[in-house]
Amino acid sequence: MITLKEALTLSKEELETFKKDLQTKIEANSELNAYIDVKNVGEGVPIAIKDNIQVKDWSVTSASNILQGYIAPYNATVIQKLKSAGLSPFGRTNMDEFAMGSTTESSFYGKTLNPHNSDCVPGGSSGGSAAAVGAGLAIAALGSDTGGSIRQPAAFCGIVGMKPTYGRVSRYGLGAYASSLDQIGPMTQNVEDAALLYDIISGSDEKDSTNAQKDDKVTPNLNADRKLTIAVLPKYIENASQDVKDAYEKAIEALKSAGHTIVEKEIMDAKFDISAYYITATAEATTNLARYDGIRYGNRVEGKNLEETYINTRSNGFGDEVKRRIMLGNFVLSSGYYEAYYVKAQKTRNIIKDEYAKIFEEVDLILSPVAPSVANKFGELKNPMDMYLSDIYTISINLAGLPALSLPIMKNSDGMPVGLQLIAKAYDEQTLFDGSLSLEKQLNY
Repeated sequence: MITLKEALTLSKEELETFKKDLQTKIEANSELNAYIDVKNVGEGVPIAIKDNIQVKDWSVTSASNILQGYIAPYNATVIQKLKSAGLSPFGRTNMDEFAMGSTTESSFYGKTLNPHNSDCVPGGSSGGSAAAVGAGLAIAALGSDTGGSIRQPAAFCGIVGMKPTYGRVSRYGLGAYASSLDQIGPMTQNVEDAALLYDIISGSDEKDSTNAQKDDKVTPNLNADRKLTIAVLPKYIENASQDVKDAYEKAIEALKSAGHTIVEKEIMDAKFDISAYYITATAEATTNLARYDGIRYGNRVEGKNLEETYINTRSNGFGDEVKRRIMLGNFVLSSGYYEAYYVKAQKTRNIIKDEYAKIFEEVDLILSPVAPSVANKFGELKNPMDMYLSDIYTISINLAGLPALSLPIMKNSDGMPVGLQLIAKAYDEQTLFDGSLSLEKQLNY
């Protein structure tokens, strides 16, 4: 598969030939179920799009039954930016329903398979985007990251996945899960492509009130030779699998070889991150998903009256995981429990932000696992709590609004990719990409 950087140099005729060949390859690998739909539209470089990002005149469903039949009436800001840069949305990728999941098993369209082992999950919720890039069925893709949904599937599928600082990429046109956590980001074959795609989709947007209104670019100053101070977290990884620990040691040695300074730091027990994240995310999801009632758009299941129509539509339209999170969100926001749960979660969130800020007073980047293990096999996670715990290393970054990039470090003895992430301070994507490119070059994955 050619890289994004290479694709940007192709002629119009070469691009059309490439896209036809790509479509044939996607059809030949349909068993992966990475794509929900393929649309060869426009003349630009083809980019796969997660099914929760609005593309005008496309069916955009967030992989849910409740949005079957909905046609997007406008383009998300990131789609407008893609088109302006000579790129073209190429197809909708599979995902966990409403981005709620870590395995892409909760999709209305069925599960996506990991391209390295079809018995394993591709991660989630951006599993379709990760599998497409990892299998060579996409040059690059867009995903969304609420608590690790770009970085974790990127690690499982052996690609690069980057979550920008909250507010650096417009959320206008993104199907909302948790509004204070969601961010659209690039999923690519290498770090340089991630920087290129990040530069294209980031920047100011008046349509998004949470946008940071910053337009600085990374690529012109990309420098793998910068010498950085990078924090490692020995105690933080104690519960990770041996594969992850081996990758961590390999990455540390590679960073040392590149001339970076390594310092040891400690961070708060991740169990507090899990609690704060799922209370915050489900509370916001409850509010955001209230609009899906069968009245304005999407599937409707008629009842004898308006109330029964609401109940029937939502009961039939939402999957089990979405219902579970709506119920939890309503509980933590309910009278008598709001102070005990939601308010405490916001206080914990501030503690997490302060803890990261303190570490970044002394270092440029933090090296962390992405997940406790490599991709698990389908059916290995026996209950929802097992799935929630698989996000243990990613969710604190979203709570703090920081940028992070997952990149593949090695393969284990079974040939499965092992990824780690680098984390930077807010709005310091330049350092994040510089350090990531340096590590990538040392590893030569």
